[in-house]
Amino acid sequence: MAVLFPALLLRRYKRFLADVRLPDGSEITIHCPNTGSMKNCVVPESPCWYSLSENKARKYPQTLELVTTSGGHIAGINTGRANDLVEAAIQSGVITELQGYGSLKREQIYGEEKSRIDFLLSSNPADARFCYVEVKNVTLMESEGEGFFPDAVSERGSKHLRELMAMRAQGHRAVLLFCVQHSGILSVRAAAHIDAIYAATLASAHAAGVEVIAYGATIQPEQHLIALDRPLPVLL
Repeated sequence: MAVLFPALLLRRYKRFLADVRLPDGSEITIHCPNTGSMKNCVVPESPCWYSLSENKARKYPQTLELVTTSGGHIAGINTGRANDLVEAAIQSGVITELQGYGSLKREQIYGEEKSRIDFLLSSNPADARFCYVEVKNVTLMESEGEGFFPDAVSERGSKHLRELMAMRAQGHRAVLLFCVQHSGILSVRAAAHIDAIYAATLASAHAAGVEVIAYGATIQPEQHLIALDRPLPVLL
């Protein structure tokens, strides 16, 4: 995990920008790597943490990683971090459902709708059956302990579910994995009140044999630690 620096979150705007106040009182604009609404995750003057890129070409070298939610929990809002967390959890054996594969590839193009699967797992070159794994980052908690996905209408999310169903119909294994970067979430369900189409598509996918699992993360910003370490129930 990258080194995390503390700040106070002031505002998030223009989708990919956030203003923060540093411990010395100065204010800077940093990159916000989240395309969702970040509902319940933007609290003015609340503690947050950011990482620092060594890429000198970046206009905003700092990246928002962790925020304090409206309920006082800590959430990891960097959706790009989710795949790294999942890969580490697969390699370390934490995600027991995804063990036993000899090959792991990321961001592979597949499907009739030209999607990119987050992880393509295979046992050996002679086995034509693959395991397609789609990862979704969960940060929305509406009531204590209850996590929801998505936090905004997600046509892309429904598209990915359709692609997973198509792979399952072809005889492959298909898995939707909710990566829960939120210290207060104890279970996950579809946010039907936000995106009814996604919720219905998820129900159809599950009925068609797509596996739906969730793993929660331990988040300790002072130790620069975010790691998936436990399964969570998915309420379908």
